[in-house]
Amino acid sequence: MASDYQLFPDQASTLAPQVDALYYFLIAVSVAFTALIFFLVVYFAVKYRRRSDLDRPKPIHGDARLEFVWIAVPLGLTMVMFVWGASLFFDLRRPPSDALEIYAVSKQWMWKFQHPGGQREINELHVPVGRPVKLTMTSEDVIHSWFVPAFRTKMDVLPGRYTMAWFEATKPGSFHLFCAEYCGTDHSHMTGRIVVMTPAQYERWLSNSNGAGAQSLASVGEQLFHQQRCDTCHMERGKGTGPALAGLFGNDVALRGGNSVTADETYIRESILKPNAKLVAGYAAVMPTYAGLITEDNLIQLVSYVKALGQDTGGEAQ
Repeated sequence: MASDYQLFPDQASTLAPQVDALYYFLIAVSVAFTALIFFLVVYFAVKYRRRSDLDRPKPIHGDARLEFVWIAVPLGLTMVMFVWGASLFFDLRRPPSDALEIYAVSKQWMWKFQHPGGQREINELHVPVGRPVKLTMTSEDVIHSWFVPAFRTKMDVLPGRYTMAWFEATKPGSFHLFCAEYCGTDHSHMTGRIVVMTPAQYERWLSNSNGAGAQSLASVGEQLFHQQRCDTCHMERGKGTGPALAGLFGNDVALRGGNSVTADETYIRESILKPNAKLVAGYAAVMPTYAGLITEDNLIQLVSYVKALGQDTGGEAQ
């Protein structure tokens, strides 16, 4: 883990070499222009220095070719930086479809992780090497920031909404996790580690961490769904006072007024806490808010359950 404290930490993810390449290019361009400007300042200061009181400067005529060069070269370099950076940004924002999905909740002063199988961790996250990992993150209090130097990945974690980050580790080991946003008195102590394991080691860890009676996130979410009596409204399509949930996740939802929204994690979370924010077409505003009644961990469990419902089979949500 000490390697993360070096000026250039280990490259331990698939995106790390791409981020470093762009960073080195920016440094090289900055150094080259700094050296060129410094040299020209000194050169012109010496060449055109005033030698006597009788010296009179000669008229200087413009050179269109020179003007074209000093416009075209910086423009070309900045466009290269923009296209390169935009391409890398899109890669960072598009996790592979087969990524392992893990939920993270930050709070002063810890990181809490929930695996699909129900395993929970605090300030430590075990992941397999060579497999994409998608993190869906939110905060219970203030703005935090997920930062793993060895993976070259950083993402703000915000209260009241979900943000996403993903990575694919390329080597086993233990790597530092930091909060990169000042979040209060003990901000510097909000650290953790990412433990990257071989696939076989990871499977053994999952088995050992899944104790007797442990349930998946979706199973716990299903129980909470019934405990909160959500099933009394979200029934078979057309039979309940609320819309059916089977086959909802990932599809477009028609709203009042003719607009539509994609049913992702953020939409489901908002619908639970602020049910009248985006009313589904054809349904009345009768759902009560659950803000203050369930925790962020509960919200993650409910979201996992809705995601697990799969395609609409025409039956009840469960």
